[in-house]
This record gives sequence, structure tokens and C-alpha cells, in this order.
Amino acid sequence: MQATQTCPFFPGGAAEDVAPLLGQRDDLSVSDRSHWPRFGLKGPGSADWLSDAGVALPAPNRLSLSSGFTVLRLGPNDITLLGDPAAPEALTALCARWEAAPGPKGFSSWREEAWAWLHLDGRALEDALARLCAVDLRPRRFVPEAIAQTRFAEVDAVVIRRGGAAEVFFDIAASAAVLRTIRHGGGHP
Repeated sequence: MQATQTCPFFPGGAAEDVAPLLGQRDDLSVSDRSHWPRFGLKGPGSADWLSDAGVALPAPNRLSLSSGFTVLRLGPNDITLLGDPAAPEALTALCARWEAAPGPKGFSSWREEAWAWLHLDGRALEDALARLCAVDLRPRRFVPEAIAQTRFAEVDAVVIRRGGAAEVFFDIAASAAVLRTIRHGGGHP
């Protein structure tokens, strides 16, 4: 469940050369959460297994809070659970139950290893979101429990809003390119 590989922006990671672009700059803060716990399931049986395990599932393309983690439902049987690094026990226990359970239970979608996870916030957030994504991500149009599966910073991504911030999930191999695009322009005017 927990990523054991070097995260892209950590020393020795594939994107360590652009790691200085993280942090607060020009009223936009960008932080890396790629090392935070998460677990994804896909395929037949995923939603049923999670429901039977007591996870309250939202409708597709929505998110909710359940049992100590955030549930992202990307499709009928495509679900990602985001853990809290300060209290990962609930997600760790659920993953152990899933590993031990007989099928059908879907299969791991390796979100903890295949996705990078960036957190964006600050006074320039709305301008950055408008510049980096063609979808209208303003709070009055993109409600907090919505999920956008779209292009962001020139790559396919999943975007959510939590509080006054946005979180973006994308292929970990694109980490350096996405961070450069966020900081140096690019995206839609």
C-alpha cells in the first residue's frame, strides 16, 4: 500500500532537479504529496468489496469522506482511497483486509506508485487553475465533492478541490514536466 520507491521530487528521485520549484512562489504554493498513503482498486468486484468492507462510496466522479480516508470514485469500479499521513492506520488496515480477502475484489491500480500527487493553494490558485486547465474549476462551478478527469498542465490528470486548495493526480513519469508547466506558464490562456 505505501510507496517504497523514491518519490520523484526527493533526493535521488527522477524529478529532483525541479524540486526547488516546490513551495510558495508568486502567491501560489505547490507541495508534493506523492509520498502520502493511498490505495486504488479497479475492475469487477472493486465497488462491491469496498462497500462490504464498510466504505461509503460516492457516485462516480465524486469524492467523499469515509472511515478515515477520502474516497475518490473515478468510475463504477475505479476507486482510489487517500490516507492521512498522520493517521494511516485505517487505510493500512483496509489494505491488509483486501490483500487477505478472496475474490472477486477487483485488482490494485497501483495508485501509490503510478500517480504523483501535488497540492496547490494560495491567492493565485484560481488564476493558475484557469491557465492550466480548460475545465472551469472555479468553486462556484466545480463543487468541492466533484472530480475532474481532464487535461491539466498538458497531461491527463484527476483534479479535486478540498477547502480552498486543489489537488492534482497524474502519471508519476510526468512529474518534472508538470511542475515546470505550473511554474513557467503553459496550459490554456
